[in-house]
Amino acid sequence: MIEALMESAYIKSLPFLWEGLQVTIAITALGLLFGTIIGAMAGLGKLSKSKIIRGIWTVYVEIIRGTPILAQALFIYFGISEDLIGINLDAFTTGVIAIAINAGAYIAEIVRGAVYSIDKGQHEAGRSLGLSKRQTMRYIIWPQAFKRMIPPLGNQFVISLKDTSILSVIAVHDLVYKGKQYYNATVEVFETLVMVCLLYLCITIPLAIILRRLERKLDV
Repeated sequence: MIEALMESAYIKSLPFLWEGLQVTIAITALGLLFGTIIGAMAGLGKLSKSKIIRGIWTVYVEIIRGTPILAQALFIYFGISEDLIGINLDAFTTGVIAIAINAGAYIAEIVRGAVYSIDKGQHEAGRSLGLSKRQTMRYIIWPQAFKRMIPPLGNQFVISLKDTSILSVIAVHDLVYKGKQYYNATVEVFETLVMVCLLYLCITIPLAIILRRLERKLDV
C-alpha cells in the first residue's frame, strides 16, 4: 500500500513542484515586504494635509487598483526595456516588483482606513499630553490602528500568494509554471494539478488558522 502510494503520480510530482513552491513563497515574502513599506507610505501619504503628496499617492493607488496584476507584470517585464532604465529585469525580479506594487496599493487603503478609523479624540489626547503629532501617531494611533490592520493584511497575504500564479506567463518558475512543465512532460495533468492546489492549501489554511488565533488573542 505504502509502496504503491510512493510510486503514484501524485507523490512523484512533489520534488519537482517543491522547487516551484519555494519560488512562490520567496516572491510572495519579498513582494509583501516591499509592498508593506510602499503601502504604509502611500496610506499615510493619502492622509497628508499636503494636496501634492496626497494627490501623488492617490493617483498611484487608483492606477494600480484599477488595472489587473497580469497587465502590470507584462508591462514591467516587456514594456520597461533595458534601454529605458538601463537594467535588464529578469522574471523573478519582475515578479517581486509586480507583487510589491500591486499589494502596496491595497495595503495603502488598509493603512489609511485603519488610521482613519481611530477616534479623533485619541489625537487630541496625545497632543494634550504634550506629544508631537509624530509621537502621537507612533505611540497612540499606530498601535491601535495596527491591530485593526491584521485581518485585512492577512487576507492580502493570501491574495498575493495566489496572484503569483499569474506570473507563470512571464516564465517565473513558480508552482504553477513547474506544474505545467511536469504535466507537459508526463501527461499526468489531473494528478499534477491536484498536487498544485494541495500545496497552495498547505500554506493558506495554516495561515488562516494562525490569523484567527492572533485576532482572538489581540481581541481585534
